[in-house]
Amino acid sequence: MKTENKNAYIGIDNNNENNSDLVSEIEIHYKSKIKADQRQKISKSLDCQIIFKQVWDQNTIDYKECFYSMYLNRNNKILGILKISEGGISGTVADIRIIFQGALMLNACNLIICHNHPSGNVQPSESDIALSRKIRDAGNYLDIKLLDSLIISSEDQYYSMADEGQI
Repeated sequence: MKTENKNAYIGIDNNNENNSDLVSEIEIHYKSKIKADQRQKISKSLDCQIIFKQVWDQNTIDYKECFYSMYLNRNNKILGILKISEGGISGTVADIRIIFQGALMLNACNLIICHNHPSGNVQPSESDIALSRKIRDAGNYLDIKLLDSLIISSEDQYYSMADEGQI
């Protein structure tokens, strides 16, 4: 019977004292600067629209499309908001892995996504609806619920896919 050195397959040199430098150690921690009782609670889509408009760069809302995620605890209190992407006049790329990376790092139970349409037309495109459903479906596997997907404009107009029964 032949025995093999398993360490050789993963690049560990048994004669090297610095093997700890060969593998990255992962450390996860989360500490909020806001106490739980001071976090804002989301109860309707208008709450989301108001909060997203506060964090949005008002100098670029009519210029380029951006995508944000809002992370919520089980009580729908805001844990944080993360800018996922910034694109051009007619689109931006939202990487689902980055969206859920934020959710997992914050121990979020719920998620709300939002992007703007620089044109001012808040009606969703087919790709907007498809992406929202893809994010919803991915969240179902992780037990992170997509509560809403909003499209906003600078004119205080917004479209809520949850309100319209599309997600």
